[in-house]
Amino acid sequence: MASHQDKASYQAGETKAHTEEKAGQAMGATKDTAQHAKDRASDAAGHATGKGQDAKEATKQKASDTGSYLGQKTEEAKHKAGETTEATKQKAGETTEATKQKAGETTEATKQKTAEALEAAKQKAGEAGEYAKESAVAGKDKTGSVIQQATDQVKSAAVGAKDAVMSTLGMGGDNKEGDAGKKDSSTITRDQ
Repeated sequence: MASHQDKASYQAGETKAHTEEKAGQAMGATKDTAQHAKDRASDAAGHATGKGQDAKEATKQKASDTGSYLGQKTEEAKHKAGETTEATKQKAGETTEATKQKAGETTEATKQKTAEALEAAKQKAGEAGEYAKESAVAGKDKTGSVIQQATDQVKSAAVGAKDAVMSTLGMGGDNKEGDAGKKDSSTITRDQ
């Protein structure tokens, strides 16, 4: 058992040494890389300092050019917006005028249709009145005819009754009248 432990301790020691060696190599390589980067940055900075002045002027010029360009584009946009607004106003005016005209036409058409409907209603009312009048006249004529028939029957019955009373009382004239009275009285009897 001790040998296993010793062996494991030995292997752990070797692994540790190997790891430390690799870590040392990695640190050395990292230091070298960092030094190279530092040297390059220093060279670039020195080089950029010389070019920095030129870059600064170029940047100023570029900014100035950009400002001018933007100012020009802003003016163009304002001008375009003004034209668009004017065109929109004009179109709205035309649309409003067209809407007014259409509304006027619609109102006129509505008035005309209303007048036509009113005229048709008057005509129908006139026709209905004429029909009612004709019906009333026809009813009056029919009623008049019925009343005339009834009046004739009442007169006939009255004459017959008179003749019968006179015949009964012996006031009748000649036989022909008596016979007529008999006929009339029989007629009266039948009618009653």
